[in-house]
Amino acid sequence: MLFIEPKTTDDILKQCTGKTTIICCTGCSEVYYPEATIEKLIKELSDCICMTSVIKTDYICNPTNLCIQLNKHSDIITTSNTVLGFSCGVGIQTVSDSLLTISDNLRTIRIVSGCDTFPLPGVQGVTPSEYDCVGCDECHLNKTFGICPVTTCSKSLLNGQCGGSKDGKCEADSDMQCAWERIYRRALTKKHNNHRELLC
Repeated sequence: MLFIEPKTTDDILKQCTGKTTIICCTGCSEVYYPEATIEKLIKELSDCICMTSVIKTDYICNPTNLCIQLNKHSDIITTSNTVLGFSCGVGIQTVSDSLLTISDNLRTIRIVSGCDTFPLPGVQGVTPSEYDCVGCDECHLNKTFGICPVTTCSKSLLNGQCGGSKDGKCEADSDMQCAWERIYRRALTKKHNNHRELLC
């Protein structure tokens, strides 16, 4: 089981630029979701950021369900510079990749995690997703464009590529993509968004 805790208001404000769409996972049996705390935080944030919409749905770790929600709100999301997610790390990774599959207009939107994820003793439920979250306390997804280096790098490297990969493949597992090359390629697609004028 996982436990999520919202990041501080200051930490979130440092990450959110321009128009921001919020996506909240309303929880599941595998994750403890502090709904009242997050609702209060969203109200605080509404005074500080240009919020376009708050989308609430359950199981954002399910790519099929998430794509339905993203398509339904695509007109609003397309006008955003940032998507702020309140969910566990699995949900944030699913949002990050799902935005890439919906529209080219969504490729440059920055994905930000509003929560840190912690492990709790007990059995973790099964999510319908290929992503994993080990609950490493301080979530790194804000710095790695929604790709988790802890779970997608065979060495769980946090400070960049090891230098052993060849042709984009991991040296430890030739069937596995190098996580840091994926992060680098994702950073290139987001670069345009970081430099364009942010209007609210």
